[in-house]
Amino acid sequence: MEFLSWKVEEGVAIVTIQRPPANALSRGLILEVDEMLSAVEDDDAIRVIVLHGDGRFFSAGADIKEFTEVSSGEEFTKLASIGQKVFERLETFSKPVIAAIHGAALGGGLELAMACHIRYVSEDAKLGLPELQLGLIPGFAGTQRLPRYVGVAKAAEMLFTSEPISGTEAVQAGLATQVFTTEELLPKSLEIAKKIALKSPVTLKATIEMLQFGKHQTYYDGVKAEADSFGTVFESHDAKEGIQAFLEKRKATFTGK
Repeated sequence: MEFLSWKVEEGVAIVTIQRPPANALSRGLILEVDEMLSAVEDDDAIRVIVLHGDGRFFSAGADIKEFTEVSSGEEFTKLASIGQKVFERLETFSKPVIAAIHGAALGGGLELAMACHIRYVSEDAKLGLPELQLGLIPGFAGTQRLPRYVGVAKAAEMLFTSEPISGTEAVQAGLATQVFTTEELLPKSLEIAKKIALKSPVTLKATIEMLQFGKHQTYYDGVKAEADSFGTVFESHDAKEGIQAFLEKRKATFTGK
């Protein structure tokens, strides 16, 4: 691929965004994210993804130059729809995705990160949606995901002012989970990802499905769906292995079946 590369360590695909100087999101890069997900989905050796940016930034935003090539609102809507579709696939992906964010995650870059299941940030990170100062609004579901993480009031403040927040503020607001030094960010993210990769792929997929279900359904529908999923997972080989390993006081070996 032109803009993404990855390597695999102990069940974790470390995916690097490489589009210097700012890792700006172009249509091509977004489509490569989709291609990457297809490749990872079919690879049983990969159980978790860690996504990070090469160089100084995670991603400083969408490629504004590309916007100048769009001649109508209809074309702009189609561009937004492409990003929304890929990011929704990322959010509902069957394997956990961790965003390791250093430097800037702005505009489309933050929208990409918000579609990941977990976000870890460095102390020097800056996260924001500055589209309003360009006379635009976010187009890759930023207005929808941000309030779900930080609340409507905080989201409104971030959007209206266009001012980014720091990594520490992102954790305090609920937008990220943990903050590390810049040097620690990727190693710590990878360490956590490797621990997650030891879990059963069956249970990871089911958990992701339930987390997504809970975003859109009532609590009562959610607990019913959870009970159904609980029964389905119980019938898996991994569940039998996990229970047996616990009784035998040994580490379970999960195969994803």
